[in-house]
Amino acid sequence: MRKRVAVVGGGIAGLAAAVRIRDRAPAGTEITVFEQSDRLGGKLRTGELSGTLVERGAESFLAGGPDGGESAAVRLARAVGLGDALVHPAAVPAALAIGGRLEPLPKGTLVGVPGDLRTLGPVARPAADADRDGGRPLLAPGADVAVGTLVRSRYGDEVADRLVDPMLGGVYAGRADRLSLAATMPALARAARTEHTLAGAVRAAQAAAVRVPGRPVFAAVDGGMSRLIDAAEDAAGARISLGLPVRELERTPRGWRLLLGPVPAPRTEEFDAVVLAVPARPAARLLAGLDAAAAAGVESLDYASVALVAFALPPGTPLPDLSGFLVPPTEGTLVKAATFVTHKWPHLRRAGGPVIVRASLGRAGEEARLQHDDAALAATAHAELGALIGGPLPPPVASWVQRWGGGLPQYAPGHLDRVARARAALADRPGLALAGAAYDGVGIVACVASGESAADDVLRHLEER
Repeated sequence: MRKRVAVVGGGIAGLAAAVRIRDRAPAGTEITVFEQSDRLGGKLRTGELSGTLVERGAESFLAGGPDGGESAAVRLARAVGLGDALVHPAAVPAALAIGGRLEPLPKGTLVGVPGDLRTLGPVARPAADADRDGGRPLLAPGADVAVGTLVRSRYGDEVADRLVDPMLGGVYAGRADRLSLAATMPALARAARTEHTLAGAVRAAQAAAVRVPGRPVFAAVDGGMSRLIDAAEDAAGARISLGLPVRELERTPRGWRLLLGPVPAPRTEEFDAVVLAVPARPAARLLAGLDAAAAAGVESLDYASVALVAFALPPGTPLPDLSGFLVPPTEGTLVKAATFVTHKWPHLRRAGGPVIVRASLGRAGEEARLQHDDAALAATAHAELGALIGGPLPPPVASWVQRWGGGLPQYAPGHLDRVARARAALADRPGLALAGAAYDGVGIVACVASGESAADDVLRHLEER
């Protein structure tokens, strides 16, 4: 009998799951992707600005995996026919904006956590008694802690505030004092359970990472991330349902029933298996009728809102020779990071073309600061960028504002345990798998890997049946 699989959520995690199922399931398997909005791709979206393609979401992904092979995102790009379209950033450094200066990012850090305090230079002063060996591991087996708590206790406040916080803010839009070490830096958490100093743990985590000489750290797709979404859609060969909400999920003797559509005109469809690849709160609503404990564990995840502002500046506008910079929260600006897009990405440079700068605004807990219209946000970003780089910027030729309300999950300490408990609670409901940033990490690589893992769970269930 032909099998039917539903993927609820059309972001990159859901599409990666659909591609994996299509690739490995028996011929004839029906796959349907349900996406409540009017487009696939979630927070991956490519825009245009004065004739240049500029990402309205994530601009790149890690090229290498922890095992030394290619990352899940690179493998997906190759699988959907985009291997020749992969591009890499230029070898230009990034900086930290501190006290009106752009200081080079210290080398040899792990997401901002230094393995050698002597490399910090003027960026931060470690505490006077920093990182003494206390004769026991930093973390007990299975323990978790906020990144900021660990860094402050070992290195002092300046290292946490000026280096680690902006690095984590650039990735998660969160604060180091609230983000889980185990969820955001798993390699460092593992090393901290055996090492007696933080510097030793950083060096051990770095030594354990497999690096391939000559491999770039990051990659992107020439033509933009929307091209990756379109190629994944084609490769999945799925029926795509846009604008149709999934309102309920019910277990049946043969599989799963989805209640779809608006309340006045509901309809149902039945499937053998379901991949649930939506953010935490909609996932919790769908899980509530199946297992209250699992739903509560998922729903507890918090999210931060951010906005991106892109400017096309007149051709020849001088900028520092950097790929961009990060801004510590202690600077007080709404801008938390900036990318000099046409410096960083050679394939986007055009002779006589505009200079593109993209700024990221807002951190967890700063939602009120984003409650202004687009013109006001753009004006704030433009003025702050000029102040941060040391001189006013010329008026832009063009600009846009992209808002991502509740866009980035905030992994509080204990996040991995909560996710494990939620998945365990659903273990006696085979054929249902959870995927996405709500569980397994932000970033394209983590979401692709999460979607593929969920697909593998579903495929095992179909094979057993």
